[in-house]
Amino acid sequence: MNIVVLGAGAWGTALAISAACQPHRVRLWARDAQQVADMRVTRENRRYLPGIALPPSLDVVGAELGDAEALWAHADLVVVGTPMAALRGMLERLRGVSAPVAWLCKGFEAPQGDAAPGLLGHEIRALVAPALRAGVLSGPSFAQEVARGQPTALVAASEHAGVRDALVAAFHSPTLRVYANEDIVGVEVGGAVKNVLAIATGLCDGLNLGLNARAALITRGLAEMTRLGQALGARTETFMGLSGLGDLVLTATGDLSRNRKVGQLLAQGLSLQQAVDSLGHVAEGVYSARTVVQRAQLLGVDMPISAGVVALLDGQLQPAQAVAALMGRDPKDEATSPPRRA
Repeated sequence: MNIVVLGAGAWGTALAISAACQPHRVRLWARDAQQVADMRVTRENRRYLPGIALPPSLDVVGAELGDAEALWAHADLVVVGTPMAALRGMLERLRGVSAPVAWLCKGFEAPQGDAAPGLLGHEIRALVAPALRAGVLSGPSFAQEVARGQPTALVAASEHAGVRDALVAAFHSPTLRVYANEDIVGVEVGGAVKNVLAIATGLCDGLNLGLNARAALITRGLAEMTRLGQALGARTETFMGLSGLGDLVLTATGDLSRNRKVGQLLAQGLSLQQAVDSLGHVAEGVYSARTVVQRAQLLGVDMPISAGVVALLDGQLQPAQAVAALMGRDPKDEATSPPRRA
């Protein structure tokens, strides 16, 4: 296959490495000319994946995106590896592409107006590139492990069978198993909400509240995620799969999780800005938390853990106060019926 990956961050680079090892013809595009030059000389992405060699068959390319259309003119698959904030612009550029397109980012876009809700990737695509055959590649995965060829399972979600098939053909390998799923709504909700919940579990770990507390947060967080997904039209079973429970467990407990690290640093007394600056990478949960809660409120969905994270990020609560607020909620039945979709 002829695969183009747009964005040479950690995750885009990791998947480009994985696909190039199969082998496919893979071109990895980076906006930063200096980064392109460095990757070509050193044959590694020293900024995001230091110490991991790029396969000889992987081409690193760079150009102004306006001059880069030739990159995807004959592509069999175009993969967008940018953060969520850049997805809208990329899809606008790609709206005339005939090949399947998939994005890797997880989260909600920041609202584009005072009264507008933040959107998931498939909702952005429906607005700016409705004719595009597109989907998302998601699931429990740290870029470093995928780049090193350690066993990983992902989910390719799209309403278009051709997109799902293209993602499986591109990335399924002896070390990377790719499952197909039609429920792009559920897969994207899982990928977005787990980042917010990972901040909460990082806070729990940073305050040394114990494994019981962590298990409770993960379990009740999964219930929150499922309620929001159902209200948006997702299938319940999706949240027991890779992009729901799987990604939540990994991001909430893994030492490589940037979102979990934010929670830990806040528990240590760092400001939000200090915590984010120390990462060197994007932590999508920081930027998606408010939008997750806003979408939930519009739909009448109760998400107390996510709301507590927002209050913490906004400085309305200190770490210990956020925990006390959750533990002080009134008793209720564990199983509650979700609201109907608005």
